Order: sequence, then structure tokens, then C-alpha cells
Amino acid sequence: MSKLISAVGLTLDTAYQKISDDEWRQLIDMAIGRGALKKRDDLLAGKAINQSENRAALHPALRNLSNRAMTIDGIDVMPLVKNVWQRMSGFCNQLMGITDIICLGIGGSDWGPRLVCDALYHINPKENNAIRLHFVANIDSAELATALSRAQPHSTRVLITSKTFTTLETLRNAQTVINWLKQHNATPSQIKKSLIGITANPEAAEAFGIAPDNIYPFWDWVGGRFSVWSAVGFPIAIKFGFDTYMDFLAGAHAMDEHFITAPATENMPLTLALTLIHNQKKHGITAKALIPYAHALRLLPEWLQQLEMESHGKTVTMSGETCDPTSPVVFGSAGSNSQHSYFQMLHQGSQIIPVDFIAVQEPMSQLPEAKEHHEALIANCLAQAQALANGSNETNAYNSCPGNRPSNLLWVKKLDAYHLGALLALYEHRALCLGAIWNLNSFDQPGVELGKKLAKPIQQALHGDNSALNGIDEITAARIKWLNS
Repeated sequence: MSKLISAVGLTLDTAYQKISDDEWRQLIDMAIGRGALKKRDDLLAGKAINQSENRAALHPALRNLSNRAMTIDGIDVMPLVKNVWQRMSGFCNQLMGITDIICLGIGGSDWGPRLVCDALYHINPKENNAIRLHFVANIDSAELATALSRAQPHSTRVLITSKTFTTLETLRNAQTVINWLKQHNATPSQIKKSLIGITANPEAAEAFGIAPDNIYPFWDWVGGRFSVWSAVGFPIAIKFGFDTYMDFLAGAHAMDEHFITAPATENMPLTLALTLIHNQKKHGITAKALIPYAHALRLLPEWLQQLEMESHGKTVTMSGETCDPTSPVVFGSAGSNSQHSYFQMLHQGSQIIPVDFIAVQEPMSQLPEAKEHHEALIANCLAQAQALANGSNETNAYNSCPGNRPSNLLWVKKLDAYHLGALLALYEHRALCLGAIWNLNSFDQPGVELGKKLAKPIQQALHGDNSALNGIDEITAARIKWLNS
């Protein structure tokens, strides 16, 4: 099998994995045997592959720029998707007088648009209009306070993004923003005009006080961490223009087409997934690093943490059996900064941690010295991969590096909206393949719900309701009493 796969302006180089042709054949046979390609086909056919919630996971429909129908239960969803595109485009043509957009959401309602907007801004800030975006996810009021201190209340719009429109952090932040608008003498009609809901539960958004015309839907067949392609990505269109938003979708759609049509031996998402499986089997790895040598992609590791660890941080398969090792710990940050942080452990630590290096072929600024900066950046990227793979044998063992540390190199031809879309879709499809191989549902997160459930009585007790202490364990109850004393 070729160690280079190119598609959609991306090139995957797996040479430093040192996987033999026979090992590749075994990996591919295993993936096919465990249903990775069938899971792909079922996803695109709109089948209920989210078994625990009995839902489809048809997020590729959100970026389907072909004329093909995409159906769930025999019903084409594309008219719904295109209607939302049309409404978003219309809004983007009526931005006169708006200075600030406060984007409220958390998890999948935040990471995707936050990553894309941060990346596109750093690629070419000259293309941005004057509207300021303020992303707020944390329930910690400090993040919201920073946003409110910078926004102009009478020319602000508030995007409230929640799939269920019951998310505690998002609705608490939304109510505080409404209070802020009231404190600045906004009338009820002005407040209603300012609020925009993005949700799969329009009824709950309307009950919250959002005008029906200001509600932009997505659907229960869109998983939160796969939702940036929906109206959840509205901040991208507002900040950079609807054409740029569609370029972003186009790159993802092109990666969908590659995933659908490429044979298993040349399928980039499948190949990327199999390098992880190989490293688990051969090296027993428990962690993986994602290092983008591009400042614009500095939030990519955090986006991938949710995609990977929320999807696959599980120990029981869909058939109720104990899993093989599943998701490793995912971490990373931008190169070359990360070289001065945890690369010492990557080179000489006791555990093997494979790396995905992501590098961009073209310089990413307009500075006169951009070419020289970029050459130094790429030199560092290539050198780190070489050092991890080959190590060094010094006379003083203390200075020696063992080598045999595997990595992938993913080249991005140019960092723009199109190629960014392709890159995110690549990792989404990689996740689908991993879920199939591990026999996991990549589209639910039952472990997240326990902490949410337990937080409710604790919050009541912190507010002074001592009866809520019943059922709270002794250690937590003691902590609450200490806080309230």
C-alpha cells in the first residue's frame, strides 16, 4: 500500500508508522470484517446508526452540495437543509448596524464554530468585516463578563445555540445577557429582536422567548459534535460571509466524496484510523498527540478531544461486551510552541505516544519575512518527526533518544475555508471508522449525563436548600457545608 494518499488538497504520509505491506493488508481486512465500510454506507443511507437513541447520523447532508437526495425513512432531508441555507444567506445580507455577535453554546455548539472562526481570522484578518464575535461557553461568569464588557448592547445580536434548548450553561448565560440588555434600557421588542435561537427543539426556544422567525433549526439526526456544518456554524457565515461558509461546506463535501468512492487501500479516513489501531496493538498506546504546525489551527486539538474522547471514551460495546482498548487520551497544541512544553516526554518518556503532525505547504501571513518564518516552521515539524522515528544513540545514555516513536504527517495544500472543511471532515470520518472497529456508538455520550444529574441537587444545596443534601454523599455534603459556612 502506498505510504502517500492525496485527496481534496490534503496528503497523508504514513512512512514513519513503519507498517509493512502485510500489516496493512491485515489491518484493512480487519476493518472491513468489523464493518467500517458498512458503517460508512449505513451513515450515508440515513440508517439509525445511533442505536442508543434510535437516530440517524446524517451530518454529511448538511454539506451535500451535489444534487443527490439524502433520505431518512424515505424522506429527502435536503429541502430542509437548503431552506436553512437560504435563511442564513438572507440574514448575512442584512448586517448593517450590527457591531457584535455574542455566541452562546457549549460542547458541540461551541468548539466547531469557535475553531473555524479563530482559524479563518488568523489566516487572513483583512477579509473580516467589522462585526466582533464573542464566544461564551463556560458557566463561569468571568468569560461572559469579558464578552459583555466589549460588546455594544444596542447593536448586539445573541446567538443561543443548544440542540435541546435545555443546556444549563447556555440558558444561564443567555438569561444573564438578557438581564444585561435590560440594564441598558433595551425594550422587550428590542430584546426579542436581538435573540436568535439555533436548535433542534424550536418549541423550547420559542417558550424561552425567541421569535419564531429568529429560530434556525437543525435536527435530531445531527450529533452535537458533528453540527458545525448546520446553522450551528452561523457565526462563520456572519463573520466571513456566506460564500466563505459555503466554501467550508464544499471542502467537507469533497472529503465525503473521497470517503465514499476511494478504495479501502487509498481511503484517507480509514487509513488514518488504522494507524491508531496499529499503534494500540503494537505499542499498547494510551495517548495520542495532535500537533498542528499552524497557529491558525491552535484550537484543533481541543476540537478533536471532544470528537474522539466523547465519542469513544467507553468500555462497553454496543452488544454489551467489554471493549478492547478504545479512545486514547488526546492532547496537543500548536507547533513549534509545543516543542518547548511536552516534547521532552514524547522523545524520552517511558510511554510511546504517536503524533499526527499537520503542516501547511504555503506561508500563512503576508509579512515580507513570511517565507523565512514558514521555512523555519516546516523545518521544525519535519525534524521532530525524524527525531521521534530514528532517535539518537549518544555515548551518554542520558542524552540518547530511543526512537521508534510513530507519527503521521498530514500536509494541507493551503489553509483556507475549503481545506479547513476537508480537514475536519477527514477526522469526523476517521472517528466513524474507529467506532465501527471498536463496535462503539460514536454518536452518544451517556457518561456525560451522570455529572449533570448530580449537579442539580448540589446547586440547590449551595443556594441554601438543606433538604437537597439528602442523597448527596457525605464528602460532597461536607464540602457544601464548608462553602456555605
